[in-house]
Amino acid sequence: MPRFLVLSLCLLAPIALAENDQHDLAYSLGASLGERLRHDMPGLQLDALVEGLRQSYQGQPLKLDKARMQAVLQQHETQQGDAETQKQQAAEKRFMANERGRYGTRELAQGVLYSELQPGTGAQPKAGGKVQVRYVGKLPDGSVFDQNQTPQWFSLDSVIEGWQVALPQMHAGAKWRLVIPSAQAYGAEGAGDLIAPYTPLVFEIELLAVGD
Repeated sequence: MPRFLVLSLCLLAPIALAENDQHDLAYSLGASLGERLRHDMPGLQLDALVEGLRQSYQGQPLKLDKARMQAVLQQHETQQGDAETQKQQAAEKRFMANERGRYGTRELAQGVLYSELQPGTGAQPKAGGKVQVRYVGKLPDGSVFDQNQTPQWFSLDSVIEGWQVALPQMHAGAKWRLVIPSAQAYGAEGAGDLIAPYTPLVFEIELLAVGD
C-alpha cells in the first residue's frame, strides 16, 4: 500500500469518528426531546416542530412573528396550568373522600378531619393562645415533610388554619391524627418545592401543654 494512502487513512479515521459522534449526539438529543414531548404533549405536529427547530437553529427567517409565537406559547402554558390544577384538585377530592371513610374519623369546621389516638384531660387552648406540641407532618403519599419530636411552643395565630381549627378542640395530653384540606393549609400556592398546590396534609400531633 502506498505510504501516502496509509497516511490519508490515518488522518481520516478521527474525522469519521467525530462525525459519527456528532450524529449520535444529535440523534440522542432528538430522542430525549421526543420522549419528553410524547409524554407532555401527545398529538404534537412533528413536521411543524422540526421545521421551527431547523429554521431557528440555522438562523433562517421564521414563518411566525415573535408576537404570535409568544401569544401561542402563553395560551398553551395557561391551558397546561388549568389542566394541572384540575388534576391536583381531583386528587385532593379523592384523598379527602377516602379519609372521611376511615373508621373513627370525625369532621370539624372547614372540613378538617381528626381521629383521636390518645385522649387528654388537661386544659384546652384559647384562640390566640400558645400551645406546646410534638408533631409529624406527612403528604398524602405518606412521605414526611416536617416533624419535631422535641416539644415546641407555638402561638395559635402563627400556625396554619387547620391547626387553628383543631387545636382548640383538644385537651392537653391528647394526641390526634389530623387531615387538613389544602384550603386550610397552603392552598393554591403550595409551599415552595416542599408542598405542591392543592395538597392536603396529614399530621399526628400531641398537645403537651397550653399557655396564655
